[in-house]
Amino acid sequence: MGPERIICLTEEPTEMIYLLGEEKRIVGISVYTERPTRAKEEKTKVSAFISGNLKKILSLDPDLVIGFSDIQGQLAKDLIERGLNVLIFNQRSISEIISNMQIIGNLVGQSEKAKSITDGWQKQIQTWEKENESIPNKPKVFFQEWDEPLITGIQWVSEAIELAGGIDSFSHLKDRKMAKERIIQANDVKEANPDIYVGSWCGKAMDWDWVRNKPEWQSTGFIQNNRIYEMDPSIILQPGPALFLEGIPKLRELFFSP
Repeated sequence: MGPERIICLTEEPTEMIYLLGEEKRIVGISVYTERPTRAKEEKTKVSAFISGNLKKILSLDPDLVIGFSDIQGQLAKDLIERGLNVLIFNQRSISEIISNMQIIGNLVGQSEKAKSITDGWQKQIQTWEKENESIPNKPKVFFQEWDEPLITGIQWVSEAIELAGGIDSFSHLKDRKMAKERIIQANDVKEANPDIYVGSWCGKAMDWDWVRNKPEWQSTGFIQNNRIYEMDPSIILQPGPALFLEGIPKLRELFFSP
């Protein structure tokens, strides 16, 4: 049977459970949930990212709470201390994302359907990799996850850039699990001289003027050729289905559309 009353503290388990047709099991979601759009209308909002409404969560009598990352560690501890079952994923790579989505399928009794979905993602990845073999000049890409301090992309973002046919200018930092370990300086970007800039500022709007007017960046390819783009965090910074369904295809569009 699996858990019947699930609370999802982040978007990706919500989206996966909906894809599996088991959304009836979800009783609470994050206020930051964007996918699927109807989840915002159908489900009770109980948490932000770091914090949650403990009273509201307890009132929903969940038999499982699903969260993501060490950043939710304190919230998870608070819930565990109140007797709840809590599952915190900490996926960083694309392979871990796929594995975790399969685990969610297993939990809700939809192992085969989850395998069908994740197999589809794997096949799409193979297709992208094959297509990328014929790209003669892959663009160098700088992905910015935060402004002050300047933080570059997490591992799955770096891997997504590669799958989209680009070269991550800071791929040497992709294995750093903590955001503070991916802090760079404006001059690092200048020296890398990326062809393309992609901003997705982790839940707040990108400041276009801040990017365009950064003194250290005026000689870079992305400023000179106006290759500056913003991406919706819900399709690139959520380690779940959205990455494969919209995130990587959007990156490919930005890199290669005329």
